[in-house]
Amino acid sequence: MFSEGMTSPGANPHSSSAWRPQPASRGPGAEAGTYAPPRGVAWDAGSVSAGLVTRGAGCPRTMATRAKRRRVAGPAGGGNPDPVAGFLSWCRRVGLELSPKVAVSRQGTVAGYGMVAQESVQPGELLFAVPRAALLSQHTCSISGLLERERGALQSQSGWVPLLLALLHELQAPASPWSPYFALWPELGRLEHPMFWPEEQRRQLLQGTGVPEAVEKDLANIRSEYYSIVLPFMEAHPDLFSPRVRSPELYHQLVALVMAYSFQEPLEEEEDEKEPNSPLMVPAADILNHLANHNANLEYSPNCLRMVATQPIPKGHEIFNTYGQMANWQLIHMYGFVEPYPDNTDDTADIQMVTVREAALQGTKVEAERLLLYERWDFLCKLEMVGEEGAFVIGREEVLTEEELTTTLKVLCMPAEEFREFKDQDGWADDKKEEDSLTITNIPKLKASWRQLLRKSVLLTLQTYATDLKTEQDLLSNKEVYAKLSWREQQALQQSEVCSRWHNSPFREETLRHQ
Repeated sequence: MFSEGMTSPGANPHSSSAWRPQPASRGPGAEAGTYAPPRGVAWDAGSVSAGLVTRGAGCPRTMATRAKRRRVAGPAGGGNPDPVAGFLSWCRRVGLELSPKVAVSRQGTVAGYGMVAQESVQPGELLFAVPRAALLSQHTCSISGLLERERGALQSQSGWVPLLLALLHELQAPASPWSPYFALWPELGRLEHPMFWPEEQRRQLLQGTGVPEAVEKDLANIRSEYYSIVLPFMEAHPDLFSPRVRSPELYHQLVALVMAYSFQEPLEEEEDEKEPNSPLMVPAADILNHLANHNANLEYSPNCLRMVATQPIPKGHEIFNTYGQMANWQLIHMYGFVEPYPDNTDDTADIQMVTVREAALQGTKVEAERLLLYERWDFLCKLEMVGEEGAFVIGREEVLTEEELTTTLKVLCMPAEEFREFKDQDGWADDKKEEDSLTITNIPKLKASWRQLLRKSVLLTLQTYATDLKTEQDLLSNKEVYAKLSWREQQALQQSEVCSRWHNSPFREETLRHQ
């Protein structure tokens, strides 16, 4: 029976403070490319040093205009003539309750399987509820006891090894209770993450985005994790892992699947000091496609996970979850798709921190000035405001790493005598002035030296891109030429820094205008 009476836990997975490893470095201490986050965890404005930022969701929308994930020919399960019917039958057996107002379908969706409203849905209505027993994780799989006993030996940088081993076992287990769920998975051999692109194509199409560098780290971590932890574990338990799943290629594909389809339950506020929860697979919830301006949201309660409508959904419209507040470079790295410009209200522009240092160095004339600038930079590193792999993140209306960029501009631009005093006092107390605010509209009010350094940094950033703005605008506006591009070329073009982040960017225009 479909239940309307379940209570919300009050924890919004997309506004809570929780861990999310970054696909490419965003803050001064971020580690680039340690795989990527499962769904269901939001950016934390208080953790910029780990590369996390928070943004507004923007205006609501109920229907996407273009595909977000590439459609594939069929499910992973292969032989099932009607995988949806098999999945729905499985849902009934495990107590996964779908509202009669929704349907799982390939028709009327932006990509692959999705969920569509068969009747009008109002905000707050329960779309489906997934009992915790139906979740697939290291704790619910048939080898959970073994994984728990061997937990110490399965520790890794990603933290995903136990779930991945659970998937490897269940995929080849003849009587796995999750087989009907696997039948709705995308074809593992046709995933479109950049980690499956040829290296030359990655670098050609995604130059300047940070994604190629992040992918290289992902691939190195996958190889290391597989050969040092996963393969020895499977070989030690040949009765649980058949030879056909002892494959680095399959492991690579499952990492990408977990990257794109798993969820991570946020910690409660009082649990902030605990290790993050392990990723898990949530049947039904992972069918929903992504939209920044989504119309549904996943909630966590002690007995189940609930997908609830957040805005009116007309009959026939697709139901969208959000995978988090993500810029297009993050979407293409983790999921293999982007939201076309300007639909992604969470898109950002990045200026690498070392680019600002390089811009400042260009203004030095003698060796003493260069040495002083490096001294200033080292001090900023000590304050944990900058890092060699970090980036300053600019949203549509303001700088999201405002404290870091404001402090950097202040330290790099202040007179030498003032810097000595600043350094002796180990930094000043918060003396932020209104005219120092890094909102877009406030750029003309910034000190001339700040504006000049920002301008040089923006110009240096633009020089790192493979193409210029006019070339990309011409490609996007020529529908005939655009249609002839490959899927990867289209996604790379849509996500490109110049087009998606700097095109009509008020920050860019204001910075370049006010020298």
